[in-house]
Amino acid sequence: MTVHHTRLPVPRVPLTVAAWRLLRLGWLIGQGMFIVRRRFAPLDEGDRHAHVQRWAQRVLGVLGVEVSLHGQLCPGTRMLVANHVSWLDVMAVHSVCPQARFVAKADVRQWPAIGSLVAGAGSLFVDRHKPRLARRSVDQISTVMRAGGLVAVFAEGTTTNGRQVRPFRTGLLKAAVAAGCQVQPLALRYGEGPQAVSDSVPYIDDDSLLQSLWRLCRCNGVQASLNLLAPRQAGCSVPRVLAGQLHRDVTAALGLPVASCDIG
Repeated sequence: MTVHHTRLPVPRVPLTVAAWRLLRLGWLIGQGMFIVRRRFAPLDEGDRHAHVQRWAQRVLGVLGVEVSLHGQLCPGTRMLVANHVSWLDVMAVHSVCPQARFVAKADVRQWPAIGSLVAGAGSLFVDRHKPRLARRSVDQISTVMRAGGLVAVFAEGTTTNGRQVRPFRTGLLKAAVAAGCQVQPLALRYGEGPQAVSDSVPYIDDDSLLQSLWRLCRCNGVQASLNLLAPRQAGCSVPRVLAGQLHRDVTAALGLPVASCDIG
C-alpha cells in the first residue's frame, strides 16, 4: 500500500523552549565526551552499550522524539541495512539497539565533539575516496561480523528527504557476503504532527549540523518509526542482487515506489 506524504503545516514550540532544548543538548554532548574519554576504557562491552543507549534516549527525549519499534532483531543477524534520512537515525537505532556499530565516512572522525562521540560508540570508518583503504575497511567490517559483532550501514551512501530511497550501494554489502552472515533490512520513517513524513528531520543539501539541531529543537512532536524486516542470508548472494533485494524490502515497508537499483 502506498503511503501518501501530505505536506501540512506543523506546530512549533516557543523559541524559549527551543533555546532551552539546545542548551540541554550542548550539555549532553559535553557529558557524552567526558564519558567516552574518561570512563569507557575500563568498562566491559555490556556497560558501554548501556551508556550508549541511555545517552541516545536522553538526546531523543530532549528533542521530544518518540520512538516506536516494529519487529525485532533476529538471532544471527550481523548487519543492519537501513535507509538514511538524518544524523538522528543513529540516535534512533542506538536507543533500541545500542550494540550496533555504525559505518561512517572517515572525515566524520574529525568533526568537533561529534567525531569523538561517534568513535567512542564503536563506529567503523571508511574512506571511500581511497580504494585501497576502502578495501581494507571492508575486510575489517567482515572480521567484526565474523566475530559476532553487529554492524549497521546506510546503504544509500547519503541522506534523503524521507520520501524516496536511493539505490543501495554494494560496497559495504560485500563485507556481509564475505562473512557469510545474515543481513536484516531496517526501514526508518519520521512523522511530525499531521505530516506522515517530517520536513524537519531530513539532514540534506547544504544543511549545517547547527541548522538541523535548531530545526529539531523547534519541533513539537516527532515520531520515529523503526521497522525491522525479515532477514536475508548474504553468504551465497551476489552483492548487486542482495542490494536490490534489500532495497525492495525497505521501500516496500515504507510504502514507496521501487526504483531501479543502479548500484556500485
